[in-house]
Amino acid sequence: MTELTVPAEDRGATPAEGLVVPPGGGRTVRTAAQEVTYKVTGAHSRVSSSFEVVVPPGFDVGAHRHTHSEELFYVLEGELDVMAFEPRVLTGDWRHWESASGLTAVRAQPGTVIVVPPGCPHAFANRGAAPAKMFFQASPPSDHERYFDELLDILQQDGPPDPAAIDALRVRYDIEQLTPLRHDA
Repeated sequence: MTELTVPAEDRGATPAEGLVVPPGGGRTVRTAAQEVTYKVTGAHSRVSSSFEVVVPPGFDVGAHRHTHSEELFYVLEGELDVMAFEPRVLTGDWRHWESASGLTAVRAQPGTVIVVPPGCPHAFANRGAAPAKMFFQASPPSDHERYFDELLDILQQDGPPDPAAIDALRVRYDIEQLTPLRHDA
């Protein structure tokens, strides 16, 4: 049996060639607030981008929604508080929201799948003491790839992050932030 190889990053899959990403493979972007490994990008799929995300303790992505994007999250390790529904009242801490049908935030453990259709408010947070890991898929491809890259550029600048630059970035990539992103480092 031959060893698994990953095509050069700038080479897309052809109809006769798929993509195999071995464990630990992919391009990783690290910030104090998150670690994202690109597994499948728009160069390889017309349908979605896929990422492995390490969520550190104290990180809360904040409730937000996308008008056009559809997302899927699969918890691999650890636990995350998650929600994916339209709340009756859009104020306060998203962990206390409730939908018209009675849905509330839940503690997601390994094996939990969260599907988020376009327009659906959603959030995740790591309230535990250990990092959590999840598989994350976003459709259409490339939007989240570019968002993560540009966010990293903002976060790597000297001094505290520019809130106006982050807000403009979110608007550009179809992210309506409903509650603040938080990272208790």
